[in-house]
Amino acid sequence: MCTKMVQVLWGCCLLWNLYISSAQTTYPGIKARATQRALDYGVQAGVLMIEQMVKERNIPDLKGSESLEFLKVDYVNYNFTNIKINAFSFPNASLAFVPGVGIKALTNHGTANISTNWEVKSPLFQDTGGADLFLSGVYFTGILILARNDFGQPTLKLQDCYAQVSHAHVSFTGELSVLYNSFAEPMEKPILKNLNEMLCPIITGEVEALNANLSMLEVLTKIDNYTLLDYSLMSSPEITENYIDLNLKGVFYPLENLTDPPFSPVPFMLPERSDSMFYIGISEYFFKSASFAHFTAGAFDITLSTKEISSHLVRHSQGVGSVLSRIAEIYILSQPFMVRIMATEPPVISLLPGNFTLDIPASIVILTQSENSTAETIVSMDFVASTSVSLVILGQRLICSLSLNRFRLSLPESNRSNIEVLRFENILSFILHFGVLPLANAKLQQGFPLPNPHNISFVNSDIEVLEHFILISTDLKYETPLKQQPSFYGWEGLNLISGQWRGKSVP
Repeated sequence: MCTKMVQVLWGCCLLWNLYISSAQTTYPGIKARATQRALDYGVQAGVLMIEQMVKERNIPDLKGSESLEFLKVDYVNYNFTNIKINAFSFPNASLAFVPGVGIKALTNHGTANISTNWEVKSPLFQDTGGADLFLSGVYFTGILILARNDFGQPTLKLQDCYAQVSHAHVSFTGELSVLYNSFAEPMEKPILKNLNEMLCPIITGEVEALNANLSMLEVLTKIDNYTLLDYSLMSSPEITENYIDLNLKGVFYPLENLTDPPFSPVPFMLPERSDSMFYIGISEYFFKSASFAHFTAGAFDITLSTKEISSHLVRHSQGVGSVLSRIAEIYILSQPFMVRIMATEPPVISLLPGNFTLDIPASIVILTQSENSTAETIVSMDFVASTSVSLVILGQRLICSLSLNRFRLSLPESNRSNIEVLRFENILSFILHFGVLPLANAKLQQGFPLPNPHNISFVNSDIEVLEHFILISTDLKYETPLKQQPSFYGWEGLNLISGQWRGKSVP
């Protein structure tokens, strides 16, 4: 009997722990997925990025002093200036997912052509000229490890770096070029040896510079004067053989209160697709938190004057200019009035397959507007406006727009007759259609920023409304920046002959 009781108690404790664990699980509001197609395009974009960087990169002069034992020369002071990478090629470059680890980069059979002006001084001679350095058989492999820091920002580091250049050929130009080229081959070996020793430190420095930029990413984005959007990573990226998934918090906060909303996100799964480069799943929780945050911050409280309503009616409609006079006729008013519309609860979001709706519980108050007295309420009514939400991607933003489906007006019959209720329904319909919704859609035109890599735009995008989330399927396009900020590591500290590299970054 005692044994059975212990087993029952143990089972209850286990179930309770599982319940507590599941209750504490936090699910993302946004999921982003990059597929193998994105990596394949990343190889092309990477070459474009390197080309842009090379064009704008000012490689510092190389200065130093070396002894040339094979020429029996004690020292040669050299200065290489105007160093330029004229051409390069990585014909066999690839990126591939390593499940649970990172992204493997591989290139072989690469080539590069570098030109420079040079000046040498020694006890025996002094001369200037030009030189070309041709590198071939360039091989590199390494694994990029993606993770998350304590602030929810992505981190990047290079692991298992191996780089080698198989061949280097130096060709001199100048008055004594024939002489210099005759002993160019002995110089190529130390250049090649020390260049190979320096490649991984240089590449690692570039990755560390990129990681430093990632650490400065703002994960809290101000959307408007009412809210902030939290884009922080909730966990390290999940990497499979076919894709990488990023789980983002995707929640809105009122500007002055970074407290999570009083409801929790529910799990959702991105469909197993690979036709597009990039997929973004935006959950119902994302939109619900936006609704709650804006409501809490007082964003859904609009007051329109007679002049503003008339302006919108005239601008957006024909034949409804008599609405104001109809209101005056009902209440026998001669003075101007104001209309205040405010949400009484956070608008209700619903995402069902092919259908995105927003129901707004609100009240409308019509007040007199007199210069010599306080405003007096003419009538106050509650209503629920049901709207459909249309979605479109412009640039890197998700733009929403509302269209009115219907509304339900609540007015006590003891105060107004059914005829007056019908009149107010017509009046409210005009105000919502041609006054409030145009204002709301104008505000919504600024949209929500979508998570996307730097200088990458979305093309061939498609939006689907699924159950409890929307799915964005898109390809990517690299946009060449107008100006590239230099972050080149260590060229001024790189001595190709002696192998001394001080690892300083270019300011």
